[in-house]
Amino acid sequence: MTLISRILGLVRDIVFARYFGAGMATDAFFVAFKIPNFMRRLFAEGAFSQGFIPVLSEYKVRKPHEDVKTLVSRVMGTLGLVLLILTAIGLLALPPLFDWLGMTWFEGEERQKFLLAGELIRWTFPYIFFISLTALVSGVLNTYQIFALPAFTPVLLNILLIGATVGFSPLFDEPVTAIAIGVFIAGIVQLLFLLPALFRLRLLVMPLWGWMHEGVRRIGRLMVPAIFGASVVQINLMIDTAIAFLLVSGSVSWLYYSDRLVEFPLGIFGIALSTVLLPGLSSRFASTQPEAFSQLMDWGLRWALLISIPAATGLFVLSGPLIATLFGYDAFGLHSIEMSSLSLMAYAVGLPAFIGVKVLAPGFFARQDTRTPVSAAVAAMITNVTLNIIFVVSLLSIDFDGVHAGLALATSLGAYVNSGLLLYWLLKSEAYHPLSGWLRFLLQVLFASGIMAAVLWVFNASIQQWYEWVFIQRISWLMIWVSAGIGIFAFVLFALGVRPSQLAKPA
Repeated sequence: MTLISRILGLVRDIVFARYFGAGMATDAFFVAFKIPNFMRRLFAEGAFSQGFIPVLSEYKVRKPHEDVKTLVSRVMGTLGLVLLILTAIGLLALPPLFDWLGMTWFEGEERQKFLLAGELIRWTFPYIFFISLTALVSGVLNTYQIFALPAFTPVLLNILLIGATVGFSPLFDEPVTAIAIGVFIAGIVQLLFLLPALFRLRLLVMPLWGWMHEGVRRIGRLMVPAIFGASVVQINLMIDTAIAFLLVSGSVSWLYYSDRLVEFPLGIFGIALSTVLLPGLSSRFASTQPEAFSQLMDWGLRWALLISIPAATGLFVLSGPLIATLFGYDAFGLHSIEMSSLSLMAYAVGLPAFIGVKVLAPGFFARQDTRTPVSAAVAAMITNVTLNIIFVVSLLSIDFDGVHAGLALATSLGAYVNSGLLLYWLLKSEAYHPLSGWLRFLLQVLFASGIMAAVLWVFNASIQQWYEWVFIQRISWLMIWVSAGIGIFAFVLFALGVRPSQLAKPA
């Protein structure tokens, strides 16, 4: 289901690129959409899930169903009221803030970009309310080993945004307004889609305020450091976006499109692994099975390594062909392809670390330790901000067009600091004991990825050549090269002795 969602997400972004290109209007929309996503990940999906799922798993294992229903009711009511207040504050404060910034500090196209962002955020900000409640319901379903339906909900968002772009954007004076309205509608639809599954679990209950409930207070205590940790990550992203928003028009969009391609393997494998690991690790911790906990952690890390290194290699080597084939049409020209491919290469460098964080963090959250990941996130933020300043100043001083790629590279390097510290502290706590054969496995994956990269690099065409080809040529050659890369990697890995049985999930 995650694969379907990510494929449709790529289709959505292809449609965006063809209809809107990369410029002032798309920069304004991506900023207006990123702000509610920032708040969602800060107060709901990330921090909330990290506090909610371990406590809910414990209730499910140790308490009767009526207690679970009470917990869900109180959590839903408490979170819902907080979200309602937050949404109201955002709608009252943010549009006037963007208007003031645009009218006071900027002129011409830059002023229009701020004013348009202020208009669009009136539609996009309420998304935080509906999608955060969707995240709550998804957490309940995941705890009960129901993964397909929550993973499918982003499909609905993608379908609605594609429909808004193709069917309704020509009806607006500013076409991107259509997709902002589509975001608002999608939030409602995604929440309604999951409620029948909650009903079948007998957990569709009346939301009630419940701050004094013991379970809610425990979730709150776990959420406080998690909110801080999530805020560090999200502040990183917002700093990157703010800097890119001040660079040449198109910078936000170039980062967006390249990030979307990195999100494809990250979403399919990294987030999917994390989604499966958190309730699995939580139940093993609640049942006091330390050996089973460590084995499941080892399984997740091996899969993360097996997927992330070849995926990062392929994204780096085929960055130009990927951007050209998927987005390089109509309003999205050769210059945008070249700029997006630069940031894609920079993001690809960090893909193993991005997936590593998704797999390692549940090892702490499942043990109801939300504080330790905060320290790693703070170190990553300091690294990211420092490198942002170094890279942007350096690239501006030499008048380099791809200044935005420095932001992407800083994000990648910061992720390695984050994942490295998480692994170190997980080992130090002795919650995870690596099984034998890790060095051999790592060398096998690196060697197979290196052979794949060498073949793709030698025989690949230039970005200019890819741009001159028509769509059927681009997609045909891209499919050939991607298939060849997968085939080469799998063949070399098999020849080196790696077998599927070595990667079977522990019971």
